[in-house]
Amino acid sequence: MNETGINQNKHPSKDIIASLGTVLLNKKIVLCITGSVAAYKAVDLARLLMRYGAEVYPVMSDTSSSKLINPELMKWATGNNVVTKLTGNLEHISLADYNTSDLIIVYPCTANTISKIANGIDDTSVTSILSVAVGANVPIIICPAMHQSMFYNKLILANIDKLKQVGIDILEPDIYEGKAKVTAFESVIALVIKKLQPISQKSWFEHKKVLVTAGGTIEFIDPVRVISNLSSGKTGISIAREAKARGADVTLVFGNGSAKFEELNDSRIINVNTSEDMLNTVRQLLSSSEYDVGIFSAAVSDYTLVDKSNIKLKSDSPYLDLRLSRTKKIIDEVRDLSNKMFLVGFKAEYSLPCSTLIERAYERLIKSRCDMMVANDIGRDGSKIGSDKIETYIVDVEKNVIHTPIQDKPMFAKCLLDIIENRAAKSKQTQ
Repeated sequence: MNETGINQNKHPSKDIIASLGTVLLNKKIVLCITGSVAAYKAVDLARLLMRYGAEVYPVMSDTSSSKLINPELMKWATGNNVVTKLTGNLEHISLADYNTSDLIIVYPCTANTISKIANGIDDTSVTSILSVAVGANVPIIICPAMHQSMFYNKLILANIDKLKQVGIDILEPDIYEGKAKVTAFESVIALVIKKLQPISQKSWFEHKKVLVTAGGTIEFIDPVRVISNLSSGKTGISIAREAKARGADVTLVFGNGSAKFEELNDSRIINVNTSEDMLNTVRQLLSSSEYDVGIFSAAVSDYTLVDKSNIKLKSDSPYLDLRLSRTKKIIDEVRDLSNKMFLVGFKAEYSLPCSTLIERAYERLIKSRCDMMVANDIGRDGSKIGSDKIETYIVDVEKNVIHTPIQDKPMFAKCLLDIIENRAAKSKQTQ
């Protein structure tokens, strides 16, 4: 600290490290950037890696640093010096030799760089780094980006096969609009976590009892007709699956939805239909057993029929008048049934400003006496209800807010459970 109170040893850009989770904490990742027009995307990838805990060290080829993005931008993004050429400091050795880095990513990677790596040519800062890394068995992930015709060039494909044969991971590009476009951040993060997270790593969730609600509920009009919502249950299923993978004893209360139950076969799964069914099931579970964590992500119907018909209504009438009444908020009853459980609720809204979304989530958190409330706007492009991706704002009792950007729901589940683990562990220490 200097006399102004500023920590001169820590770059301000590093304040985001581990803001989304600690799954990559203390991991050193070298991010190589080559001369593709997609080079600008490396900035956001670097920041996302940092948000999961990693330290990121940029290496830029001459084309990427002189014609596409300024190295100062990557220094701002990562808080670390950028390698643009090799000097007497032997940057290729200090970054890629034995036990120097945990993993190297080339994002984006051009056809030129792919061919050079495959044939042992190291005439750029990036290819020299990779030449050392291959010899030192440092894990490498390559993310190609180029025109579609170049990617399907048989010589390029043969070089990609050569890289695969020496153990380099290739994340296939997305082919559309005549381009082989660099793969999405989520695919990179998922593979990085898979390669770097020790399988034997002990999780706070191990042997914890976790209750998850998921999917939508239905309300019967008559024996064959219902009112419902478009919830798929994918978010809750992803959360249940991730909790199980971390060693938790998971109970899933599932309503209706299109999500599949893979990897949950030996978990306790209770299927329900109506909001009343789900409420009664939750009451029974919490009355008979103590749970460590409750994550209530189900899209429970807010209204039910006042008068349900016991017989199928005729369909010849041009109108059908339905009288609805409010259902009970399940999340509002949970705290009375379990005072010690770490309680997480979900608040879905439609096409609201971020400030309003966060305010409503906080109001619901206070009313439901939750520990955290996950707010998501199901009207936003890319993360609408039923989609495979989700964007959220996670609010706690101190009104701290963590924004999780649009990402695949399994990745969101990892992020959410990391946050729960951090908060729950801290709350236990203060009790």
